[in-house]
Order: sequence, then structure tokens, then C-alpha cells
Amino acid sequence: MPASTPGPRRNAGSAGSASRTDNATAIENDPRWARVLARDRAADGSFVYAVRTTGVYCLPSSPSRLPHPANVEFFDSASAAEAAGYRPSRRAAPPALAARHAAIVADACRRIEAADAVPALPELARAAGVSAYHFHRLFKAATGLTPRAYAAAHRASKLRTQLGSSESVTEAIYDAGFGSNSRFYETADAVLGMTPSRYRAGGADTDIRFAIGQSALGAILVAQSDRGVCAILLGDDPQVLLQELQDQFPRANLIGGDARFEQLVAQVVGFVEAPSTGLALPLDVRGTAFQQRVWQALQHIPPGSTASYAEIAARIGAPRAVCAVAQACAANHLAVAIPCHRVVRSDGGLSGYRWGVARKRDLLEREAKG
Repeated sequence: MPASTPGPRRNAGSAGSASRTDNATAIENDPRWARVLARDRAADGSFVYAVRTTGVYCLPSSPSRLPHPANVEFFDSASAAEAAGYRPSRRAAPPALAARHAAIVADACRRIEAADAVPALPELARAAGVSAYHFHRLFKAATGLTPRAYAAAHRASKLRTQLGSSESVTEAIYDAGFGSNSRFYETADAVLGMTPSRYRAGGADTDIRFAIGQSALGAILVAQSDRGVCAILLGDDPQVLLQELQDQFPRANLIGGDARFEQLVAQVVGFVEAPSTGLALPLDVRGTAFQQRVWQALQHIPPGSTASYAEIAARIGAPRAVCAVAQACAANHLAVAIPCHRVVRSDGGLSGYRWGVARKRDLLEREAKG
């Protein structure tokens, strides 16, 4: 409960103005307000102040712009403020609070992974000791996924493991936590990228056509399934690229492309040489829900422009998942088509390109020239 509470709520008009005035006077007379005005670091840990108009709470030493006293509410602790529905100010959240939030999310992940059915959001929030709204924000900020999407991703990962060891597809589906065959088969295509029986056989009977060409960036391999282009790989050694494709599709039928398919490779090479020509290809994109959100965001970065990992994290609604964004970029198998080369550090520096920083720089310079 708050250590101080605003005056009684009245109807709009002069009564409402009087209430705001009463609350402002009460806050200004509270000795804690003087410590807020002084931005007293010694007061950190003894109380926090919350701002009704923004929905955030801050430490007494917060460098944030000071609110009007009429909009302020004091709490004895951060947990009390959160229980009342406030969230921490990004500029003022203490390290201990960040650690507590991380522990809340880690515990929720363990609960989701151990449960036979996906726990309801209110149930997870009660276990965490915060409101459902605040828990949902914390979880998504830390993992990049909603609790339900995290549960789906965990079940998909578990299913992939079960398909390799269970005696039947049906057994694997139930062991992975899917309540029924029909519910799973509704999403099997997105979860596995192929039918469960084919996945269980390591992708056997899946035809992947490929061809290797040369570009200004060295060797380039383009592969296509019956859905679309599933790999664009860059490198110095064509044999290494072929091995990477085999590792990606270990039991698929890899078929060397004919003259018609090589036209597709030429189209990709042409895009590398002159990015302004554009690249409109059907893509067979396979990844987790979070990876696909990142990759979709990358495709909205215009040629000649860049965005930081932090900016991409913010665009997908997961501002704290910067490391996860970088990992999704590193997992991209579709060079140039999904332009992870357009993602840079916050200071504009180049780093973390799967196919080498030199190629990343070359691609950006070509795009900048138009």
C-alpha cells in the first residue's frame, strides 16, 4: 500500500481542482518531496515516487524531469508501486530491480516449460507477485515474446527433439504438450517447415534445388524449396557453402539447378552488384516466432539505410532483447534477401555479420551509391 494517498476523489469542476490542490499540498509538505527535489541519492532504497500521468515510478535521485506534485504518489518500495500498477522508469530503475525482474521472468519460463498446459497469464502474474499487465510487459521485454508465444516456441523445440526419439509422430505430439493431433497439425507447417513425418525422417524426400555462382562478394549459393528461396549463402569456397547447405538440410534431396534455375542465381547476383534493382523473390523462411519478427523488421529497412540492434528491438516491441536480435541476425540463412547487413551497432560501427564484416561494408557502400 502507498505510504501516502491522495485526497478523496470528487466530481469534475471546482471540486476536482480542489482535490488536485489538496494532493499537491500534501506532497509538498511531505519530507520525501524535499529529497526528490534535491535528487538525494541517499534516499534511494527508502522509497520511490510514482507519477499518475505517465504510469511510471522513479527513485528519489532520478534525473527525470520533475512532475507536478499533484500527480505524485509515494510508495515504500518498488514492489509496492508495481503492485499498484506502475512500471519502473527506464532511466531510474536500480540494478537490484533489474535483477528482480530477470528472476521473475526466469521463474515464469521454468513454470511454462514444466507445465502440461500453458499457464494462464493471471496465474503467472500471481506467482510473480505483480499485476498481469506489468508481468506481460516484463516478460515480453526480456524474451521478445509473449508468454503464450514463448510456450508455443518451447513446445515446438520439444517436439523437434521428440520426433527424433519417439516411436510415432502421434506420441511425439502428445509428449511435446500438444493437446490434440488436430491442434498441432493446424500449426505444423509453421513449426517445422515441413510435415511431421518428413521432419522425423530428417527432411527426407524434400527436394532442394541449388546452384553456385560468383559475385563481387565471392562465391554465392542460392537454394530453393517448393515454397521459395530457402538459402542464400556467401563465402570464399563453394565447397564450404555446399557443406553449409547440407548441414541445414541433412537428409533432403539436394538437386543441382538447371539452366532455368541458374537464372534465379543470376537475379540474386545482379541484386548484389546493383542493389537498386530490387529483389522480389518468394522466400521459404524458417525460424522461431521471435526470429521471424526480427527478419520481417529487417526487410523494412530501405536500401542505403541502417538501423541499430537496439532500434530493431524497439521496433518489434522488445526493447530489452538487443542480444536476442543480434542472435536472430546471426541465424539468418538468406543473405541480402533478409538484409541483416543493414543492422549496425548503436555507434554506427560494423560488427556481427555472418559472412564477414568486409562483405557487410561492401554491401552497404554499394547500397549507399544507389
